[in-house]
Amino acid sequence: METPAQTARPLLDMQDIDISFGGVAALRHARLTVAAGEVHALIGQNGAGKSTLIKILTGAYRRSGGTIRFDGRDVDFRTPKEAREAGISTIYQEINLVPFRSVAENIFLGREPRRFGMIDWKSVRAKAKALLDSFGLQIDVEKPVRDYSTAIQQMVALARAVSSDAKMVIMDESTSSLDEREVELLFNVVRRLRDDGRAVIFVSHRLDELYALCDRVTVMRDGQTVAESAMEGMDKLQLVTTMLGRTLAAVVQEDSAVKEANLAKRGGVALSAEGLASGAKVTNVTLDVHAGEAVGLAGLLGSGRTETMRLLFGADRPQRGTLTIDGKPVALKSPQDAIARGIAYLTEDRKAEGIVPELSVRDNLTLVCLRTLTKRGVVDVARQREIVDGFIESLGIKLRSPDQPIRELSGGNQQKVLLARWLATDPKLLLLDEPTRGIDVGAKADVAKIVRELRDSGLAVLLSASELEELTAVADRAVVIRDGETVAGLDGARMSEASIMDAIAYGSGEASTLAQAVGTSEGTKP
Repeated sequence: METPAQTARPLLDMQDIDISFGGVAALRHARLTVAAGEVHALIGQNGAGKSTLIKILTGAYRRSGGTIRFDGRDVDFRTPKEAREAGISTIYQEINLVPFRSVAENIFLGREPRRFGMIDWKSVRAKAKALLDSFGLQIDVEKPVRDYSTAIQQMVALARAVSSDAKMVIMDESTSSLDEREVELLFNVVRRLRDDGRAVIFVSHRLDELYALCDRVTVMRDGQTVAESAMEGMDKLQLVTTMLGRTLAAVVQEDSAVKEANLAKRGGVALSAEGLASGAKVTNVTLDVHAGEAVGLAGLLGSGRTETMRLLFGADRPQRGTLTIDGKPVALKSPQDAIARGIAYLTEDRKAEGIVPELSVRDNLTLVCLRTLTKRGVVDVARQREIVDGFIESLGIKLRSPDQPIRELSGGNQQKVLLARWLATDPKLLLLDEPTRGIDVGAKADVAKIVRELRDSGLAVLLSASELEELTAVADRAVVIRDGETVAGLDGARMSEASIMDAIAYGSGEASTLAQAVGTSEGTKP
């Protein structure tokens, strides 16, 4: 049965949209139709054309063909400002707020109510408070926005869109760094926007979120629109296979027998940590990683996963506990110490802590190993080219040229470049913190395949992931942390999404009683 939003006149109708970059077609006859009063999912692999289509709609790019109708008239926005003035507001994954300005100032920035020619600050604060109160959010609107969590900042960005009378709000990966409670809070606001008759375009790689929130879906692949459907008219299997354009064989989880076989043939302990503690986030973590195995570090957001990774890489210093590498106790004073001992660390924040956007793919890939390629201040260009070309081929990095800026690559291909950067250092232990964050289903499958190949080659891998399905698909065993403490070690048939969630929910937090179990890879649930 169709919803009113599906039968209404479209608020947005984009047809036959074309654009090319450097002679390469990025969009070919793409289309997107969105009605007022609906939440519309726009999905596809990274590089499928979603961002390009949005940038054409909002005036950041100029299309070479096709038509756009918005709110009943033909439009051709030449700048994002024109799109905003027409009623289209975009909230990106990296929130575009002024951090040192107050919540109220951010909501009405550039549109402040005035009295006698002066900004009426009393009215600014009152309107901001009333707007956020209507969202069910009671906060101090006079505090700087940087003092609040990412979830609250998302609400402020939404409030700004509502205050500007936006007819359409585009949300690009807005939930990627939120926990479940924060996601539900955000969803409640989005549902209110829909009920008020506004349209929301929701871009996300989290399939469960799409089914929980969205009314309809448009699927893109290779610059084309390949499917349009009501959400209830397309199950998850159809959705994924439509995005990939192939079977799901590449993302099928290894069964427990395969994992048991992997554990049986693994090598010696590459790294062991016992009773690690640092601040409030890591209070008692015990784990080890062997050569030739992939260990999943499981836990809710805020459980201390990232902080544990940073301790193991020497980015932070432990206050208590011991760390052993290749059987020898060490005290890592810096990441340089860790790199020298064969540890590599792929951080969760690709854009802030990973890529150098304006540098080429070649320079980004060889950034860490550049010193070994330099003699008397001169880079061995031939050797650099050999390394870069080798990883582009072996990891399947899609690009026009190694000399193009890395910012032009899709998120999944940027992640592969960063992975290659660390593999070029020939590490013994690879730390992967949310390696699939913000990338599409196809790229996730590629990353999983690469991790398995690295494990099979004898590399020790420790990875964390918010999505338990992804973690159990790749890891041979799991170490579960809860409130900064190790609470379980699970392997083989004992490692499943259900058992990990059970450990997170019911773990006693007495990590010391699990040290032996974790060290020998035998699962225990307190």
